[in-house]
Amino acid sequence: MRKKIILKAPLLTRSGYGEQSRYALRALRSREDLFDIYIQPLQWGQTSWVSLVDEERRWIDATIEKTIAYVQQGAPFDISLQVTIPNEWDRIASVNIGYTAGIETTRVAHQWIPKGNEMDRIIVISNHSKNTFVNTVYQAVNQDTGQELELRLETPIDVVNYPAKKYDSLPDLQLKFDYDYNFLTIAQFGPRKNLPNTIKWFVEEFHDEEVGLVVKSNLAKNCLMDREHLMSDLRGFLKNHPDRKCKVYLLHGDMSDEEIHSLYVHPQIKALLALPHGEGFGLPIFEAAYSGLPVIATGWSGQLDFLCDEEGEEHFYNVSFDIQPVQEEVVWEGVIIKESMWAYPREQSAKEQMRKCYEDTENRDRSNKYAQEIQKRFAAPKMYDKFVKSLLAYADPQPEENWLEEIENIIQEYE
Repeated sequence: MRKKIILKAPLLTRSGYGEQSRYALRALRSREDLFDIYIQPLQWGQTSWVSLVDEERRWIDATIEKTIAYVQQGAPFDISLQVTIPNEWDRIASVNIGYTAGIETTRVAHQWIPKGNEMDRIIVISNHSKNTFVNTVYQAVNQDTGQELELRLETPIDVVNYPAKKYDSLPDLQLKFDYDYNFLTIAQFGPRKNLPNTIKWFVEEFHDEEVGLVVKSNLAKNCLMDREHLMSDLRGFLKNHPDRKCKVYLLHGDMSDEEIHSLYVHPQIKALLALPHGEGFGLPIFEAAYSGLPVIATGWSGQLDFLCDEEGEEHFYNVSFDIQPVQEEVVWEGVIIKESMWAYPREQSAKEQMRKCYEDTENRDRSNKYAQEIQKRFAAPKMYDKFVKSLLAYADPQPEENWLEEIENIIQEYE
């Protein structure tokens, strides 16, 4: 009998959590023989919602209608899969699984520990997220007995990375840049992504050279007001360099997955530049890496799961960093706590690695070769099966042996 599973997630938002939610849905849909899927859509901050109407969106809309009818009957669910920050997890089904993108810092908020312990299982998207969750310990006092105790995560936790996407064809974006060599950076314009320093250091390093930086970004939404605000900010960043020869371009607005992937293979885009303070995983960095684009990145947090191979060898231009407390302005009650720290990329190292990448005439060949390894290691069928296996192993105390055996066989086929 199929398990009735409720996916509580910001499934229709243009956000990192939205992409993670759609990955979870695709994994579930890969085994509809095992799961009867229901959906509770969530909002995520001020981000836009997906406007594309395709087969997946029509299926989601129909499933939401099915869910409303089912909930009105007061019928129960076997499993809940809750894709959000841990302090929003609840027990809403017989078995409850928390799935978080999680952790860009060195410490999780104390609220996450008891919420995590309410879950039957937790899935995260990187080893950095898992290690931070597991290694965070708080000293607490039992209010009834006065006894001191340690507050730590007791719930089992799995790591399941994102899958690499494959497209039969990609659109021609009709983008023409002034120079043949351009770096690309893709990130929301917030403190964690460190875009002001990324732009500043690029301009200082290539001030008098025919090199460009393509910035795909927004502040919150992809509307005209957001674009005008961001454009004004960029002009403010660049006003101190009126005589520069290097170029900075802004790409703003909705782009499909196929269009984003077209950027990675654009003949005038030669490398991805990413200098964040921390990543739960780093999806644009991942996409660039499996598309064969050389990557310059901060050498810390979730991106190391794919920028290093299974033997730990680095396959990127590693920017040195210092671990320091997070900035006061990014403290977010219950999510990013003031006691936590993250990486601060070093200016000199960032400039050195940009220059090294720029002068390396053979890096594209090496990156294309490593991309093939990433595509095999993170192949979508393999990752979907790993996700499903994680759900079944902990959502059913005694799963049917043939279910797990079949999944094991599929995984071995792709290894």
